[in-house]
Amino acid sequence: MKNLAPPSAAVAVYGIPNCDSVKKARTWLANHALDYHFHDFKKQGVPADLLPGWLSAVGWQTLVNRKGTTWRKLDDATRLAVVDDASATALMLMQASVIKRPVVVWGDGSVSVGFDADSFAERLRICA
Repeated sequence: MKNLAPPSAAVAVYGIPNCDSVKKARTWLANHALDYHFHDFKKQGVPADLLPGWLSAVGWQTLVNRKGTTWRKLDDATRLAVVDDASATALMLMQASVIKRPVVVWGDGSVSVGFDADSFAERLRICA
């Protein structure tokens, strides 16, 4: 499996810049003086080579945001077709906005999805 640890920064944040959760995560990291790399799904696309590692770490059920607007706008057939890693990967590559954000790869290679200040603080202690 590909090493998920970011090459030059302690943390890699993947998402969309105008997403509220991504904004909160980036602000939290900056306020805690953590160096991070930001990967913009809209400009840089979804990193297909990293999806298998993310799926292995958190599962497609966590990675696919089935509560978001993008998911709700999908037709029933598309939603019902997402049943495993392969079908989730195909959808995430087609519709980056369906990925729950932010996806964060920490310095130790672990992966988290979404933003929660307490979880981030715990990750900081674990990765320190």
